[in-house]
Amino acid sequence: MNEKTIAVREAADDQDPGGTLARRTLLGAIGLATIGGLTAGVLGLTGRAAGPTRLSTASSVATQTPTHSASHAVTAAPVATHADHDAQAEAAVKAFPAKTEGTGLGELESRVIEGVREFAITAQRIRFEVTPGNFAEAISFNGRVPGPIIRATEGERVRVKVTNKLDQTTGVHWHGQRLTNDMDGVPFLTQPTIKPGETFIYEFVARPFGTHMYHSHHNATEQVGRGMLGPLIVTPKDGGVDPRYDTEEVIVLNEQLGGLTLNGKGFPATAPFMAKVGQRVRFRFLNEGQQIHPMHLHGMPFEVFARDGYPLPQPFKCDTLNIAPGERWDAIVVADAPGAWAFHCHILGHAEASTGMFGMVTALIVS
Repeated sequence: MNEKTIAVREAADDQDPGGTLARRTLLGAIGLATIGGLTAGVLGLTGRAAGPTRLSTASSVATQTPTHSASHAVTAAPVATHADHDAQAEAAVKAFPAKTEGTGLGELESRVIEGVREFAITAQRIRFEVTPGNFAEAISFNGRVPGPIIRATEGERVRVKVTNKLDQTTGVHWHGQRLTNDMDGVPFLTQPTIKPGETFIYEFVARPFGTHMYHSHHNATEQVGRGMLGPLIVTPKDGGVDPRYDTEEVIVLNEQLGGLTLNGKGFPATAPFMAKVGQRVRFRFLNEGQQIHPMHLHGMPFEVFARDGYPLPQPFKCDTLNIAPGERWDAIVVADAPGAWAFHCHILGHAEASTGMFGMVTALIVS
């Protein structure tokens, strides 16, 4: 995907925070039958991305959506009858994607100063709504969970100014980068802590290319668990290294801040992914949690071509991709099957309970 495609998506999200444009795309698929485990009701939903529109059922679902701890799958109280189960499960699907406060990702702006690409991130606490009515105290980068995407080109010198507005010390690790030891971001091993009110400047050459991440490496169980994490994407100098793709999607897996989440949100507040028939969609998976998550897409296989940023000597196809903590995987999906296709963690306790779907569930909408 080129820079123009990225810029267009970001502009569309900023100009359409209520998801109206995406709603029209979804409504165009209404005539399709039940597909991939999601009912046709999902096609009457609101749009994708940063600001999905609240539906009338969202408030009632808020009290029905299962809650769960950071480390265990949900065990919900059984519903009284199969009709109760159906009603609650259907309500959750119809609410998808439910509008919630707070957003994540987005491209972090940069500027080039004397040949160095410079970024700025700030660690700060925010109130973040994970699922409808379920608020958590997050520790964010730039007020987003996950933090914004830092994107550079292989071989480019990068400078990141990290400002600490927390009430505790911190440090930032550039997971997957081959850099000098003093820039690795591990307090007391490679640098002093960044104290409250201080700014620390990291500078390194972006390499190797691929899907990487940045996150706190100090009091990390709390700080990363509460949101101090984000994607670091290094584009190869030689664009021909990657397989061809039309659009790009980033999926950050976690299970600590308010429960089991995809890009900081739990179903029905997760955002669906959108594709046109025939498009090649690149998915960048990043596991920033503490559990393994086998991600499964209904209807279309993954064409997996890179692990931890490194191209695989032999790409392979699968429909369930097991992603361990700290791992990154890159895969292409050829969107050749129209419809709303379920997309979820296949540890079913992370995705569905007696009250219906929750947690690590979303959909790929092909139209």
